[in-house]
Amino acid sequence: MHRVEVGLSDTLGELLRKLAVEMKAPAADAIVLTRDVRGQELLAEFEQSVVSLGLKHGDMLFASVAPSARPSEEPAAEAAAPEAARQSAMQVQQHAVDNELERDDGLIRRERDRRMCKHGANAMCEYCTPTEPYDAAYLQTHGIKHMSFQAYLRRVLADHSIRGDISGALPTNMALPLDEPEYRVKAACVGSHAPWPAGICSKCQPSAITLQRQPFRMVDNVEFASPDVVDRLLAFWRASRCQRLGFLYGRYQRLRSVPLGVSALVEAVYEPRQSRDQDGVHIDVGSAELDAELARADTVAAACGMELVGMVFTDLTPAEPAGKVLSRRHADSYFLTSLECRLAAFMQDRRPNACRWARGGRFGSKFVTCCVSGNLSGDIEVSAWQVSNSAMAMQRADLAVPSSAPSKMCVQEPSPTRYVPDVFYRYTNEYNLPVTASAKPAFPVEYLLVSLTQSFPLAPAPAFRSDTPFAIENREHVHAVQSLGALKRHLAPALGSSERLSVLLADFHLLVYLFGLGILGEHEVALIGRIVCEPMEAAQLAEELMAAGGWQTLVLMLQEA
Repeated sequence: MHRVEVGLSDTLGELLRKLAVEMKAPAADAIVLTRDVRGQELLAEFEQSVVSLGLKHGDMLFASVAPSARPSEEPAAEAAAPEAARQSAMQVQQHAVDNELERDDGLIRRERDRRMCKHGANAMCEYCTPTEPYDAAYLQTHGIKHMSFQAYLRRVLADHSIRGDISGALPTNMALPLDEPEYRVKAACVGSHAPWPAGICSKCQPSAITLQRQPFRMVDNVEFASPDVVDRLLAFWRASRCQRLGFLYGRYQRLRSVPLGVSALVEAVYEPRQSRDQDGVHIDVGSAELDAELARADTVAAACGMELVGMVFTDLTPAEPAGKVLSRRHADSYFLTSLECRLAAFMQDRRPNACRWARGGRFGSKFVTCCVSGNLSGDIEVSAWQVSNSAMAMQRADLAVPSSAPSKMCVQEPSPTRYVPDVFYRYTNEYNLPVTASAKPAFPVEYLLVSLTQSFPLAPAPAFRSDTPFAIENREHVHAVQSLGALKRHLAPALGSSERLSVLLADFHLLVYLFGLGILGEHEVALIGRIVCEPMEAAQLAEELMAAGGWQTLVLMLQEA
């Protein structure tokens, strides 16, 4: 029996974290907490306060560690596992923005309150002491629905008395605090039974899944470097009335408006080969052709100091009066369809976020999904989303499939090779009471979504600053063709002027086409990347490029085109 003390304003998550320490559980989400000994009244509302759940002083609850999180009976292997995981985590190369945020203490500074603070200028009290980045009152006051991932990490580390700058070496006296959910049967089980699917035991089978709103998000905001980035994507729809999907290239940077926040700055949209339909797009996300296209775009982006940060698609239908579009996505229908959620989960799982605090060296993903659709006023609007870590785990385990109802996700049926654990979700009924319901056969997709904010800069300064845009790839059916002839006409006015050439080369679609020709070498590609990243030295770098052998070969080829 364990006695745990919590405050009236503490959440159930705080209670579970304290229980995890008392019961020596690997994490708070490994604790199964119920009101009765039979385990029928599950408590899983992490973000609700203990008072709102009807708990009071002296209440007795029943807690156990989930079967999949229980310690192994092999003591030697168990003792070696944390140290092995720690040694592996030390080799993880995190993203630069995460390393930057880890060096920050994350504290939210507050000004001295003239009414409540009764002390001098060199003292502090409860009204002006800096607060933690995960402070619930601060987040609610500033309308932040999800705390940032780094703030969530600080909250987890606070249970181990680790605060402030966390950029140093990993502590030697604690297990890695983060672990991604895993809903597949463990492959290397030490139980005395045949490997799955011939046998299974409580050690290797996944525990029951309770879906709930993820309290944190890996990326907090999506910012488009210029309105032209979105306008050029919309130009395809305006010319053909067909939908379009593209991949977002840019960089991750710190977001000051959210404590320890991260923003994805989008500089360009690459449009892969896809079908042209008025009600959607068809694209083979696992094909070698698409992987080859993205590999070329990735190489060009890396030369410019950028990377793949997400994807965007349109869902637009003209409406009356002219210039308006239908509003399909809102709180009474859906924000992302079940098919779009599964695609987002697939793409996020392919682009995991490296994290040295996680047991597997990865935790979540920074890949974002944007949708361009109509708002309630009939205007075109961009919304940004991610799916939760649970959605990624369900995708890996092949537990969920889209349904014919866009707002519902179906749970797969068990098969001889697919183990499907019990899946539940929590909601508040008409009496304002929390209810646990089975997610089978289907559940709302909102339980998998994490909302992001989106913005445009007040003073745009895009990296791709060309004033004469080159044709966008894979738009032949709207008479936008990339060819040697088109390239010759585009570059002809600048072949004798390094200054003009430096401006024209600052075009992502042009650079991807040039790289795909296979004429320019690594040196020339690196020079072009510097022309994009260093506008003040762009003209001088362009002169160096014009003297390079690969560029001169390209000029000779264009003269013969």
